[in-house]
Amino acid sequence: MTDVDMRMPRTQPLLSRREIFALIREDLARVEREIRTDSISSVDAITAIGQYLHGSGGKRLRPALLLLSARACGYQGDLAVRLGAVVELIHTATLVHDDVIDSADTRRGRPSTNSRWGNQVSVLAGDWLYMQAFTLSLRLRDFHILDLLTNLTQMMVEGELLQLDYIGHMNLTEDDYFELVNRKTACLFSVCARLGSVVAEASSEIEARLGDYGWNLGMAFQLVDDILDFTSSATKLGKPVGNDLGEGKVTLPVILALESAIPEERVLVETVLRERGYRSVPLQAVLALLEKRNGIERARRQALAFAEKARQHIAELPESPYKGALHSITELVVERES
Repeated sequence: MTDVDMRMPRTQPLLSRREIFALIREDLARVEREIRTDSISSVDAITAIGQYLHGSGGKRLRPALLLLSARACGYQGDLAVRLGAVVELIHTATLVHDDVIDSADTRRGRPSTNSRWGNQVSVLAGDWLYMQAFTLSLRLRDFHILDLLTNLTQMMVEGELLQLDYIGHMNLTEDDYFELVNRKTACLFSVCARLGSVVAEASSEIEARLGDYGWNLGMAFQLVDDILDFTSSATKLGKPVGNDLGEGKVTLPVILALESAIPEERVLVETVLRERGYRSVPLQAVLALLEKRNGIERARRQALAFAEKARQHIAELPESPYKGALHSITELVVERES
C-alpha cells in the first residue's frame, strides 16, 4: 500500500513538537514528578505497576493540552499541574483496562501490565489509578471540576463496554464508530481543554470553545491512530500492523471500504474477525482491499476535517504563543507516524 499523505494545507507558521513542548517544559516536568509520586501505594504490586507505566513514557499530550489551554487563557499556577497529573492517571487507568479487555501482549513496545502481572492484578491496579485520580481531585473542593471528571469517567467506562459489544461485528456504521470514539478518546481531549479554561476562570463561552476544540482534536487523533494501524510499521506502533482488526475491532478505514466492497472482499474481513488474526487471510490482502476501496484515503479526509473544525473553535482566542501551539497541535496530530 502506498503511504498516505497526512499533511494539511498550511495557512500560518506552525510550531514544531519541540517548540510546543518547550512552552510548558517546566510545568510538564512537574506533572511527571507528581505522577511518579501519586503512583505510589502501600501495596507493592500497585506501586510497581504505576512506576512501570510511568517509565513507559507516552506523548503526555493530554496534560500538555490542559496546560496549553490554561496558558492560552492567561493562567499560570499550580492547579493546572495538579490536574495535568490527574488526567494522565485517568488515561493510564483506561490503557490498563483496555489491555486486559484486548488480551494485549504489548503496550508502546513493552510487555503490557496484564502480560506481566496478570489480569486480576492489572484490573485492580487500573481501578486504583482511577480512585487515586479522584482522591486528588476531591482535594481541590471544586464541584465543576469534579462534575467534569465524573462525567468523563462514566463516558470512558461506557466506551469500554461499548467496544466489548462491538468486537467481531463487521456491520458497524460510521455513527457506531464515532460514538465509540467520542466515549473512548474525544471526551477526554475535550475535558482536558475545558479544565484548562476552568483553572483560568475563563468565561463559559471560552470553556465551550476549548471543549469543542479538544473534542474535534480527539476525534482526529483517533482516526489517525486507526489509519496508522494499517499504514505504519510495527516498530513505530509498538504493536503488529493491522492489530486492531486482528483483535476483532472494525475501525473507520474498514467500515468505509466495506461500503463498496463486493461479497468476495467482505469475506476477507469476516474471516479475519472470525479467526482473530491473519491465518487464512494475509494482512496484505486486507491492505489491498482498503486501498482499492479508498478506506484509508476517505478516513484521512475525515481526520483532516475534524482537525480543521478544531482550529476554527479557537480562532477567536486572544493571540499568544499558546494559542499558536494549540493550532499547531492539530497538524502534529494528523501528521504523526506513531
